[in-house]
Amino acid sequence: MALFFSKSRKLICLKPKMGFLGSHSVHYHHTLTSPNLRNPLGILGYGSAHFASRRFESTKAETQLNHMQNIDNNSQVLNFPGGKVKFTSHLNFIPETREERVYCYRVLDDDGYPMTSNFVQIDREVALKMYTDMVTLQTMDTIFYEAQRQGRISFYVTTLGEEAINIASAAALRMDDFIFPQYREPGVLLWRGFTIQEFANQLFGNKGDYGKGRQMPIHYGSNKHNYITVASTVATQLPHAVGAAYSLKMDAKDACTIVYFGDGGSSTGDFHAALNFAAVLDAPVIFFCRNNGFAISTPVCDQFRSDGVVTRGEAYGIRSIRVDGNDALAVFTAVHEARKMAVNEHKPVLIEALTYRAGHHSTSDDSTKYRPANEIEWWRRERDPVTRFRKWIERRGCWSSEAESELRSNLRKQVLEAIQVAERAEKLPIKDVFTDVYDVPPANLQEQETFIRETIRRHPQDYPTDVPI
Repeated sequence: MALFFSKSRKLICLKPKMGFLGSHSVHYHHTLTSPNLRNPLGILGYGSAHFASRRFESTKAETQLNHMQNIDNNSQVLNFPGGKVKFTSHLNFIPETREERVYCYRVLDDDGYPMTSNFVQIDREVALKMYTDMVTLQTMDTIFYEAQRQGRISFYVTTLGEEAINIASAAALRMDDFIFPQYREPGVLLWRGFTIQEFANQLFGNKGDYGKGRQMPIHYGSNKHNYITVASTVATQLPHAVGAAYSLKMDAKDACTIVYFGDGGSSTGDFHAALNFAAVLDAPVIFFCRNNGFAISTPVCDQFRSDGVVTRGEAYGIRSIRVDGNDALAVFTAVHEARKMAVNEHKPVLIEALTYRAGHHSTSDDSTKYRPANEIEWWRRERDPVTRFRKWIERRGCWSSEAESELRSNLRKQVLEAIQVAERAEKLPIKDVFTDVYDVPPANLQEQETFIRETIRRHPQDYPTDVPI
């Protein structure tokens, strides 16, 4: 197994037998092993300080000569602004790619058998809640997606194939940690106690919706659960998460932030700005990229030349790891240990979870137009993270076919009932479109409110009859 985090100028790992991409032999500067395989962090010694930690040392010209040293009679070292650098007479360009790809940390094989003991142990209660929530998320996706197709809600996004990323990462965090989601992480909110009815209320935009019907469906948010409201704009949540993390650090809070984004989000300017700020400010933030293969219809091969997203962390001086996003135990362990680093050492961490989007990007997308239908079906059948985790808990004697049947039957009833309740609930009044931003609404908003009320009165047939004017 290869649970490893990388730092600029240093990579520390436990050499694997087999990774997500098969067996490899990769040469790094340092390789450490841990005698205690129950504690993955036992392998994560940090050695000498990162050169950036000395970036405020004096670099006055008159002191430079004191820093000159002969090295093997062939090169010298000079303390430039930013740290000491060795000189060489060899003309060497850093290669554009590694000879082999970065390993992917994995615990469970495709049949749910542990491949290593190098993971954070979880007790029976946590394991059962993780599995229950994964099935709940799957059931919600199926029924809410059908509701959209029936015209009962306007929009929906599923998390099919990414249930382990949602639930396992959430389970490894604490309630004081702040969540900055994209739009494919409702499972994190589910884990924290958001009810099926609360999800349905948001989708239908009724009086029970905490966003007062102002957001599109699946744009959840909850102050109670430290879950920042979803925004459709891609990757804008990344710099927000860094700023919030820096605030937690300034207030000496025992907490961090975690920000979720897709591979497409890593192609934005906000991604690069956020990583750089986090590294320079030592912000306690976890960057969690679910690399599911596609930014809507754009495959990763058309997005970047680098080895995925994990290598970008090292470029910014951020510890990084690649994990199997369809392996709940691997995701749990990686986030659990990343949180320790973020909180205890005030360091950002980048996690790239390799997975596959087994559903359409959204209800506005038909993914069979840009990828084979049999490919999608294969991932659903052979790489389903829910099935893999179920096999593991069954072998531990925690689950049975009877419990499975009862759970799925009860969940389907709960979701269908929540939809019926949400549909019957009273809608929010028109005035709420214009409130909660200004203490006293400016003239232009007052004019807009007057205009929409008059328009509805003139053309009532074009507007819902159950929305209070």
